[in-house]
Amino acid sequence: MIHTNLRPFPKDFLWGSASAAYQIEGAWNEDGKGLSVWDVFTKIEGKTYQGSNGDVAMDHYHRYKEDIALMAEMGLKAYRFSVSWPRIYPNGYGEVNEEGLRFYDRVIDELMAHGIEPVLTLYHWDVPQALMDEYGAWESRRIIEDFDNYCVTLFKRYGDRVKYWVSLNEQNYNTNHGFITAMHPPGVKDRKRFYQANHHAFLANAKVIDSFRTHVPGGQIGPSFAYSPAYPASSKPEDMLAFENAEEFTNFWWLDVYCLGHYPQIPLRYLEEQGLAPVFEKGDVELLRKGKPDFVGVNYYQTITYEHNPLNGVAEGKMNTTGQKGSNQSTGLPGLYKTASNPNLETSNWDWAIDPIGLRIGLRRITSRYGLPVFITENGLGEFDKLEQEDTIHDDYRIAYLKSHLVQCLQAMNDGVELIGYCSWSFTDVLSWLNGYQKRYGFVYIDRDETDERSLRRIKKDSFHWYQEVIHTNGERLFNS
Repeated sequence: MIHTNLRPFPKDFLWGSASAAYQIEGAWNEDGKGLSVWDVFTKIEGKTYQGSNGDVAMDHYHRYKEDIALMAEMGLKAYRFSVSWPRIYPNGYGEVNEEGLRFYDRVIDELMAHGIEPVLTLYHWDVPQALMDEYGAWESRRIIEDFDNYCVTLFKRYGDRVKYWVSLNEQNYNTNHGFITAMHPPGVKDRKRFYQANHHAFLANAKVIDSFRTHVPGGQIGPSFAYSPAYPASSKPEDMLAFENAEEFTNFWWLDVYCLGHYPQIPLRYLEEQGLAPVFEKGDVELLRKGKPDFVGVNYYQTITYEHNPLNGVAEGKMNTTGQKGSNQSTGLPGLYKTASNPNLETSNWDWAIDPIGLRIGLRRITSRYGLPVFITENGLGEFDKLEQEDTIHDDYRIAYLKSHLVQCLQAMNDGVELIGYCSWSFTDVLSWLNGYQKRYGFVYIDRDETDERSLRRIKKDSFHWYQEVIHTNGERLFNS
């Protein structure tokens, strides 16, 4: 639909930005923190770009006041961050680490002192290594109670100050790389284990949302889903069917469980026939129904286009983790779908499609199917940024990306989407998991690379000043520049 007049962003719109503990904090073994799986996995040769890891990362643990002061200078209304589970429970359960709790007390209090709404993510991939060693982490049902205990600890500690909570971050992306591509911990390729680990994560998500209702009755909680809306490569019926398959298997499989409390029927039947469906136990169905969220967190970066894939067709393909444009390869499930390039879209140097209208399409699909508010918890552009003379970083490409997506957010809101807020990814540059420090997302440049921590100075990019003005004008700058 084309709107002749656009209603503006509401006055209480949460203009925000985001980060994750392992990607920014550093202090990997300080003040009683236990090992996370990423502390161990990144030390395995060949797992990350140039052996990069988060031992120091952006040193946010020691520089959080400096970083939050920059957020306040920008005018952020919200900041989404994650708590490191092993910083709170070094062994995953048992004795709580008070020093860890105090660190996040300080972060939350500092944010609130500057008028910034804290948005707390309970889990952003850094499960304690102790649980991986003891029972395989997400592969065991034991994690449901351990995760709930950890989350209740945070609810009790911070529930008086934190209104918005994210339960699980990108469960779909993390488990895909953990059990399908072997690029994340535990680093295996086993589709049966993939679906069972996801089932445990769904149950854990529902359990903590149910607990949340008791401990933070005035708060709002929801998972953050890495949503890449599916497109058909053509209007050929076989491509349309592949598109339907992809939307069901790669998106609705997670969103339906989160929002409706049950698995979508067609993929579940297929997996049962293939012997891949998760094993249900008594009480699972009832527990999943208790997990309906207050909002759907959306991490959006791109749409993905799909085409027909025969039974002897494409399965695995190499993922671009180097920034060498054009090195990404098609992937798929034989008999269901395979990815295809979209000639109508430009791509980043990491071969991610740049599609702002796709965000609007995804927001509408969620609204129509689930009728829930949406919170954009991540959206951004990872690129090579160049530090030039006089400490300048001219990232016009990032400004263009963010502007185009925010314009589509407003279009979606005028379509009828209830959008709580928008958190860019990310505020400062971060460690990009598999891609090292060269893939930069932030408004604030951090002076370091994969092998040299250098000065870790914070340097404002052109996009910092642009977003500052967008927030100051409550989005009017998007249409006046």
